[in-house]
Amino acid sequence: MSANPPLLEVRDLVVRYGEVTAVDHVSFTLDAGETLALNGPSGCGKSSTVTAVLQLRRPDSGEVRFEGQELTKLTERELRPLRPRMQPVFQDPYGSLSPRRRIRDAVAEALRVQGRWDATGPARVAGLLDRVGLAPAYGDRFPHELSGGQCQRAGIARALASDPRLLVLDEPVSALDPSVRAGVLNLLADLQDELGLAYLFICHDRAVVSHFADRSIEMRSGRLTSA
Repeated sequence: MSANPPLLEVRDLVVRYGEVTAVDHVSFTLDAGETLALNGPSGCGKSSTVTAVLQLRRPDSGEVRFEGQELTKLTERELRPLRPRMQPVFQDPYGSLSPRRRIRDAVAEALRVQGRWDATGPARVAGLLDRVGLAPAYGDRFPHELSGGQCQRAGIARALASDPRLLVLDEPVSALDPSVRAGVLNLLADLQDELGLAYLFICHDRAVVSHFADRSIEMRSGRLTSA
């Protein structure tokens, strides 16, 4: 464990949907450059945890500290400059990209939204695609013209456009063919070494977790059962 303050600290997180408690006083930390796996079966609360971490759904109680800032008390306007620093990569590579947008436009969108698009934008998009192993020609294609693995690589490129410190990987390889999974996981490992990224890695496959993560914690029925 690093002697520096954690990049992400979650304390007593609670998420409820009506009478159902999906996340029940969950706490963990994640250091810069570390991969922490959140493991458990479907319906155990993993995805509810990460949506609360990302503040896509505000938790009912608890704290989420990122880079020392407590996120749950911030307004949406105050959160906006922090969102690029913590980016999601979702399970469904096709569902996470607009079917009506070419891949280059999906990647460029992050630069445009953040006001960072300029004359160098096209070259930056091409560089991001190259970094994830996609030739520039793939930028002209629509998501349905790519394989699942290629689409997931495009989603990773879009996340990288924001210069994040944390990627929240929500089952990023579970929808891919077994022959493709290793390539995407190797890409993520290389990017982590190159860019110093931290990963919160949501996964139900223990074999993948043991291979990919530095540490793992397990959820059952909304609670952590190990840390």
